[in-house]
Amino acid sequence: MSERGSTSHFDDAPAPFAGLTPDAVMQTAEALGLDPDGRQFALNSYENRVYRVGRAEAPPVVMKFYRARRWSDAQILEEHRFALELAEQEIPVAPPLVLGGATLHRIAGFRVGVFALCAGVAPELDAPGARELLGRTLARVHAVGARQRFEHRLSLTRRQWGERARQVLEESGFLPDHMRERFSEVGAELLQRISAAFEGAAPASIRIHGDCHLGNILWQARGPLLVDLDDCMNGPRIQDLWMFVSGTVDEQRRQWSEIMEGYSQFGTLEHGELQLIEPLRAARMLNHAAWIAERWQDPAFPRAFPWAGQVRYWEGYVGDLLQQCELLDDPPQLA
Repeated sequence: MSERGSTSHFDDAPAPFAGLTPDAVMQTAEALGLDPDGRQFALNSYENRVYRVGRAEAPPVVMKFYRARRWSDAQILEEHRFALELAEQEIPVAPPLVLGGATLHRIAGFRVGVFALCAGVAPELDAPGARELLGRTLARVHAVGARQRFEHRLSLTRRQWGERARQVLEESGFLPDHMRERFSEVGAELLQRISAAFEGAAPASIRIHGDCHLGNILWQARGPLLVDLDDCMNGPRIQDLWMFVSGTVDEQRRQWSEIMEGYSQFGTLEHGELQLIEPLRAARMLNHAAWIAERWQDPAFPRAFPWAGQVRYWEGYVGDLLQQCELLDDPPQLA
């Protein structure tokens, strides 16, 4: 990692990006030799800060400022290497640019990655052939991901699928007093059932995207382009697939069939992984709420999620967890 500036310690401050002013973004771009033309546009991102930056004599780039203390340098560099490995196989992803022999740079207390600006539109998966293309692309990602495992990135374990999230929520102060005991009970029940499902399925763990949903896909003329590998991890293949089916049981089965039609051209999915869909949905429900609670001191979060400060939201949330717990008793709907 190239280093510029004197700051080597990253404080986990309530407002970690308070010093990231427009001038600071421009100064960082200049320090990296990007020759910025003064134009910048903040892109949608809560966990990190991401900007489109114009350049005087070259196409614009995307600059990603990593949240302090979330990932180690080694974890970020593994993310970058995975993206570059996928790009080398001509899989449509957004890899980091290598500047001065490095992909991760430290400037004025911030860790920064620079990426090529990729054009694309929001995906329309109901378009003819779209889900098949998506399935084919994800199978190719998994074929590369299966070559080895991450050494430093997280693995999808009991702690990651909800144990830590449950603890965060219980200690956050967000849960109303009259819901605390009920949340503790349903949280414990969910974790037990998620754990049992994973033990029963015993899925293979490979390098995966980790947070694969419509918001992390751009659609181009040739099909999907995957962006934001910030949550890449070791985990089961189904984690990158289950969020693309929704609606009634019949609709989900049709959508799944289309995805698998493409996926089967380059990969295989163990049938037992289907029983992980609802447990993974439960884990996401726990982790998303805990993420908001944990980041609440970041000024961007109350603005983006104002309902998280309301008692009625948490009452509804615990009710949703109870319903999800009941779904874990049902056989896989896509089987």
